[in-house]
Amino acid sequence: MSKFVRAAQTSQSLSLAAMEEASRAGLRVADLEHLFLALVISDQPAGASLRSMGIDIEGARRAVEEAHAAQLASLGIEASFPEAGRIVFHETDGYEWSKRASDLFARSVEKDRNGDAAAVLRELVSEPSGLIADILNRLGTTPQAVLEHLEHLEQFDATAERTATKPTQVKGRASGSIEAFVSAPIDDVWKLLADPARIPDWEMSVGSIDDAAQDVTPGTVWHGVAPASRPDGKPVKVKPGFRRRSIELVTAHHPGRIAWSFAYPDAPHSNAVLTEFTLEATTGGTQVKIIKSWARRPGWRRLVALPLRPIQKFLVWITLFQTGGAISRAFR
Repeated sequence: MSKFVRAAQTSQSLSLAAMEEASRAGLRVADLEHLFLALVISDQPAGASLRSMGIDIEGARRAVEEAHAAQLASLGIEASFPEAGRIVFHETDGYEWSKRASDLFARSVEKDRNGDAAAVLRELVSEPSGLIADILNRLGTTPQAVLEHLEHLEQFDATAERTATKPTQVKGRASGSIEAFVSAPIDDVWKLLADPARIPDWEMSVGSIDDAAQDVTPGTVWHGVAPASRPDGKPVKVKPGFRRRSIELVTAHHPGRIAWSFAYPDAPHSNAVLTEFTLEATTGGTQVKIIKSWARRPGWRRLVALPLRPIQKFLVWITLFQTGGAISRAFR
């Protein structure tokens, strides 16, 4: 993966999580503390390193709140912040980074830095305001300890990556994959993904499900309809052939793997999309691998589609990213 692509994907994933965390407090500007919270739930080694040090999202949130209260007290201000609510980022707009946070992102790709979450974390724990050092102190650690632990984990991760096997490629099918960390036990994540009534929580193209009370066994088919509006209330225009979806449970092996097939019964020339989830318990929650695959178009249609392949890959990544983000958000 190129430095540019890695940095872009890291920026996208951290921005989403940080701005979601800011939205819990009714803020429209995400700052350093929100970036720190985003790193705690990152699926990259930086997030795994923080969680293996015993830092989870709930503890990190408390430390941020305590640091804010201490800052006010140091100014002689006796006040309490409103209690944080649920994440409303996906229902609202107008979010942006603070100047010092955006500058930090820029530094994470300078010179030999590759712009991944580890580079961002190194810049964050070294920032001069002292805010992150204070938060880490309240979590029982220090910036230096975080850096040393990250370096150790990256060395182990590099060895594991060299010996890892590549995913199997199925002839005649196109696919894309992504991994997401979810701050919830594996059984809770399984319950979400195995419940047909909750498919609209993570599949953006489905607004509601009919007959959700059917027995959840492989081979069962449900029917859904496209959402009439986005979470922010804006209407969605859907072509008539893509309003209905048939949804089949293909595989269900508790608690490690589940797969759903999505098709458009009113668009016979469209391809069914298989969405597979592989779940693995990890420190602080569950690592979820998401794979979407579909049959390639045969003959001349495949040749016509070749120039559009880079755009298709980007759109698949966006779809996977949205799915992973929605699953994570359901438990925060």
